[in-house]
Amino acid sequence: MTDLLPVPELVDRVLATVSPLPAFPQPLMEALGLALAEDVVAPISLPSFDNSAMDGYAVVAEDVAGATGDEPVHLPVVGEIGAGRASILAISPGTAVKIMTGAPIPAGATAVVPYEWTDRGVARVRIDRAPAPGQHVRPLGDDISEGDMLLEEGTVLGPRHLGLLAAVGRATVRTRPRPRVVVISTGSELRDPGSPLAPDAIYDGNSYLLAAAARAAGAIAYRVGIVPDDPTAFTEALSDQLVRADLVVTSGGVSEGDFDVVKESLSAHGSMWFGGVAMQPGKPQGFGTVGEDDTPVFTLPGNPVSAYVSFETFVLPAIRRMMGKVPYSRPTTRARLTHGISSPEGRQQMVRAQYDTDRGGAFVSPVGGHGSHLIGDLATSNALVVVPAGTTSVQAGEMVRVLKLDEEF
Repeated sequence: MTDLLPVPELVDRVLATVSPLPAFPQPLMEALGLALAEDVVAPISLPSFDNSAMDGYAVVAEDVAGATGDEPVHLPVVGEIGAGRASILAISPGTAVKIMTGAPIPAGATAVVPYEWTDRGVARVRIDRAPAPGQHVRPLGDDISEGDMLLEEGTVLGPRHLGLLAAVGRATVRTRPRPRVVVISTGSELRDPGSPLAPDAIYDGNSYLLAAAARAAGAIAYRVGIVPDDPTAFTEALSDQLVRADLVVTSGGVSEGDFDVVKESLSAHGSMWFGGVAMQPGKPQGFGTVGEDDTPVFTLPGNPVSAYVSFETFVLPAIRRMMGKVPYSRPTTRARLTHGISSPEGRQQMVRAQYDTDRGGAFVSPVGGHGSHLIGDLATSNALVVVPAGTTSVQAGEMVRVLKLDEEF
């Protein structure tokens, strides 16, 4: 097994080759799920002016300090202020101004009396309860002060971040864009779903699996039509796609067969590496760069489970690095193994599994067999158990490392 490349070495090679994409300003809604490429400092305070927290009456607190239900205070109402309609800029002692939630507090007013504490008078209001000075007033900068650090570079923008950015007036923000990932399936036996199927043909599930995985990772995925086992056809298809690709993923054609056209076509490129990786499934791999722009190319095995595990292990970190997202690789957690498993010596095994929790903590159950063609078992899994290369068996009840496949990170 000494000729097999350890998994971490190929991951390191990938991360050393792939660079973050150049950042540029993007509209807020286009930036959802992307990583900030700048620190964002508050250009204004929030609130940007003193405003009312209630519908009621703006008053001088001292004027109503003794108001009770038995001894109410009556004040003349000298006007009304609605949100966005600040027609009254100040009040005099001994008067009240009707005010709506969010409207600016007029100069001189020091509290707001909610409607519920009054008779809701129009020309004159009866106040039955006294607010404390400052009560029901949202002061300028109560939430955010101008100059505050809002979001740090590298923050992955979610809905709440976008709401904050919009609230302080940012219409655009610098982020790294979504990588354009081209997915190519090779094999003369492949057919598109929905088309007739000959006895020696199979439907192309890999391109859908890998394109969907790329999109789930945040990339823009382009699924290319099936390419037959012909070196010229593959070379032409790849050349046509490089113009719109930041990264290319192929599946099939990288083993030792007579029709492994991907390996045959790309071996002439000095930057391409092909070989075995100490991983099961997913031993045959290829990686390098092609074209004038040195576009990264991942050549994954053709069996669907091998292709998916390879994507998770090698391609996903590259996509996240291009987007400026960290960590690059999916974090592992630990769980109790429900059934014992064996593993080949010298190869890191990635076991399809179902992860769950109960009162005893997290546990994980292997799903199906070891076959790299068993996509049905893959579809019912939500995790991968990582068995280290130096371990040949794990007993039921032992704690193992687990990749939870469906969680954001």
